[in-house]
Amino acid sequence: MNGQTSFQFASRRKPPVVRSSGAGVPRGQVLFRGTNSPTFFFPIGAMLLFAVTLTGQDTRKVTEPTIPPVCRSLDAELSSTGEAIADADETKLDTSRIQQAFNQCRPGTAVELRANGTKNAFLAAPLELRQGITLLVSRGATLFASRNPRDYDVTPGACGKVDNRGSGCRPLIRVPVHDAAVMGDGVIDGRGGAKLLGQNVSWWDLAQQAKAEKASQNVPHMLVGDEADGLVLYHITLRNSPKFHVIVYRTEGFTVWGVKIDSPETARNTDGIDPSSSRNVSILYSYIHAGDDHIAIKAGASGPSTHMTIAHNHFYTGHGMSIGSGTRGGVSDIEVSDLTIQGALNGIHIKSSPTRGGLVRRVSYHDVCIQDVKNPIFFETTYKHVTRGTLIPQYQDILLRDVRISGGGRISLDGFDGAHPLYITFDGVLAANAPPVEVHAAHARIATGPGEVNFAPAGEDVLITKVRGSRKVPPCDKPFAAFPSVAATVR
Repeated sequence: MNGQTSFQFASRRKPPVVRSSGAGVPRGQVLFRGTNSPTFFFPIGAMLLFAVTLTGQDTRKVTEPTIPPVCRSLDAELSSTGEAIADADETKLDTSRIQQAFNQCRPGTAVELRANGTKNAFLAAPLELRQGITLLVSRGATLFASRNPRDYDVTPGACGKVDNRGSGCRPLIRVPVHDAAVMGDGVIDGRGGAKLLGQNVSWWDLAQQAKAEKASQNVPHMLVGDEADGLVLYHITLRNSPKFHVIVYRTEGFTVWGVKIDSPETARNTDGIDPSSSRNVSILYSYIHAGDDHIAIKAGASGPSTHMTIAHNHFYTGHGMSIGSGTRGGVSDIEVSDLTIQGALNGIHIKSSPTRGGLVRRVSYHDVCIQDVKNPIFFETTYKHVTRGTLIPQYQDILLRDVRISGGGRISLDGFDGAHPLYITFDGVLAANAPPVEVHAAHARIATGPGEVNFAPAGEDVLITKVRGSRKVPPCDKPFAAFPSVAATVR
């Protein structure tokens, strides 16, 4: 579908009455009073949660990507059956001819990988995209990743083992340039569950071994962008990555549109899409089935993550729509809208700890339908039970509007301590009565309304106010769609 995508996420909610400098109001704080609810105080720095409409999102005018002219078409020379190629073909790499095409084509064009009769497979070791070049994997073609750890070594012998570092492998596709893209109705398969050449373990087996040994697996990511401004992923199917499917660092302008990501629930650390220390990101119309976070927005020492739009997506098994765990660089101005989450471990999830925390603010979730999720809403500040450190997580100006939960589960609303509480508004958040949800909260300042909220958080240092007004919560009339087949074209 062509044409501009229009985002209309601005709130129509009227802010509550706010008055400052009143009698009995502590200096530097603002008083909020709801109807039929306690009065409590919020620090002025956090009061925007209630007094200001959240409008953070990608500042670009995002339109559906288009496939550029093809510079060179490469025909497949291998055949696959299901998700495998013949053992005899495992050394017949296409790396050189694909990379040569990248190097020779001019910016603004595509290198096409296409099926040729019964030949439908390509096999590659690590590739590096060039500026302005699109990798186009056409319908019916699959780019398979090599199963030889030596192809990925950062230093000799580093990849394909467990140690205390976990940084010994190059990714399958590296994008260190601007305006590159990966497109097409074909497939890129990382083969995370296939046995490594000459070994009796898979990449995913190494991940489980590392977990048991409290160590790190040296396995490759599928696609890594670093300062990859203008990167686009469009209509591609990414599956079975050994580790993260997509991670981008320090990138301005990153668009994902109509992408399918598929890995088993048991495939450890197979995140879907992780934008880190990046700005102006849109992830749209995509389907993600993962063994870890569906999306994880991160911000480390390299800087903040800001202005992101996550809209019109479907999530299946996995660990949720996440922010963190690294947030020390700051995360702000995030819009999540029109999302279904079904059968996952977590739903809406913000996670960090005092060894890697920072300020997370101006984050809003609109029109989210959650079904059969263990932790449908999960805000935690001591991730992995880490309680000591100097990088304290702070979550402020968080808004959940028109969120419906069915299938039970646990809602956790935990700030770090009394000096660093969670500031959150629930404006129309409903949990089905059967099975009921369990609700836990601590160090939280919670506003509810005007949309209906049918559960009452309670716990240590929890203060609740009711925003004036009333509003019905719309039903979840968007279906929980089945994960689409490889052949299906999504928007």
